Amino acid sequence: MSIQFVYSHQHFVTDVYRISGNNSAKNSASTKFDTAIQGGWADRMARGIFRYHLGDLKTRVLLGSHGYVAQLNIQRGIERRKPQEIMSIKQEFNAKQFNFNKIKHDEIIFEMIKDKKGGSPLTNNAECPQPQKMVVLVNVSPLEFGHCLFVPDPAHCRPQILTKFAIHVGIEAVLLSSDPGFRVGFNSLGAFASVNHLHLHGYYLDHPLKIESKPVKPLCPEKGFYRILDFPAGFLFYAESEEVEKVAQTICEVTDFLVNDNIAHNLFLTRGSPPCVQTQGEKDFCSRKGVRVAVWPRISCFGAKEESAFNVALCELAGHLPFKSKKDFERMTEKDVVDVIQSYLLPEDEFHQLEQQLTEHLLCS
Repeated sequence: MSIQFVYSHQHFVTDVYRISGNNSAKNSASTKFDTAIQGGWADRMARGIFRYHLGDLKTRVLLGSHGYVAQLNIQRGIERRKPQEIMSIKQEFNAKQFNFNKIKHDEIIFEMIKDKKGGSPLTNNAECPQPQKMVVLVNVSPLEFGHCLFVPDPAHCRPQILTKFAIHVGIEAVLLSSDPGFRVGFNSLGAFASVNHLHLHGYYLDHPLKIESKPVKPLCPEKGFYRILDFPAGFLFYAESEEVEKVAQTICEVTDFLVNDNIAHNLFLTRGSPPCVQTQGEKDFCSRKGVRVAVWPRISCFGAKEESAFNVALCELAGHLPFKSKKDFERMTEKDVVDVIQSYLLPEDEFHQLEQQLTEHLLCS
């Protein structure tokens, strides 16, 4: 029997702030969600469930305006499961390949269940009428502390194509944490997803990222749709606790459009300041009461391709760079990183055309 984490709207944390640009927060007390994730993860690490022991990772912040956080994680590059060969963004689920119905039961931390009437956050396998559940399990090849996977009811065998439910719970997971360093992300097929079974990543990074506060350009403000400025070309949404349903629906409209148009994409969800086109006051700039959701359309990569220095996926686009080799970790500059990332993004004219199409699509929806 799996433990169930039962939560409701009342468990969302809304008073999170950055302090002096570091990872400190005014609301520093861990929530029951944080305690359950971190305790369950540490327990599995102590029991040897992982493919390797993850200690403190060597970290450096690259000089430059993007503030890239580079980390050396050699073991992940060596020990992680070989990515599946992906040939299409719409590739069907294949039960014969590895999927999350084949994991060991001990890898499961808990099942997330939303109780819209309110309730106790953590219980044993109690009766619950909620038909949809999110299974949270450890990533046995972790890239950082607390690295876990969020899998919408694995028995449904969904391919790696986002659903409104997955986006919705992903946003809520960030709101359930009082730690501004807790992040959630998604890689589509063709965007370095390694398993074709619907899942999101979640992990803690004890370093601020520029994506949390980068300025934006309004594209369709009535739908909360923005373009990220001064960063890899992508789109941005923002949700506070009362807006999750509406924002998740709009994001799903965008990702469905990308899938239908065979455009690979990555998403990154993090505590962040409200979108602003002008210089923000310190209070708004430091506020982390809501969740920023970045969506990057990108060039598709098919086959089982691996880059030598780092793969350009959800965390790299957001400014977190797990390096596989000490040489690359020590020598690469911000310009080197930007050149690698840029080679995976859509050409400027294609991105601009897509921006117009998505804006029109949202206005008509």
